[in-house]
Amino acid sequence: MNGMPILKLTGAAVQRIRQLREKSGKPEAGLRVSLKEGGCAGYEYDMQWAEEPKPGDDVVEQDGVKVYVDPSALLYLLGSTMDYKEDKLKAGFVFDNPNQISACGCGESVQLKPVDPDVVAKIHG
Repeated sequence: MNGMPILKLTGAAVQRIRQLREKSGKPEAGLRVSLKEGGCAGYEYDMQWAEEPKPGDDVVEQDGVKVYVDPSALLYLLGSTMDYKEDKLKAGFVFDNPNQISACGCGESVQLKPVDPDVVAKIHG
């Protein structure tokens, strides 16, 4: 693979995925990231445990954790950084996504633009 990384994970995200995986009782599971339509802005990030990637998923392995990126989400997630943040009111995974155009006021959904498919072709080249 060359060029832009599909998805980067911060240390906090890696640590939280590892903690959640241990609690899940599925020591080999990966976290599957996809997008679903919804919310005020158009898309919501969706995360589910998966024993293995589905056909077409891109696999991101970092520091002992696996994240599977759904092929339908790839054009919208390419170049993003996944982080885990906690504050007094909420805790959760957040995405620093260069493809994000806007977000709703509550931060639960985002408006995204796809990257040029030629960029994906170069990565999978």
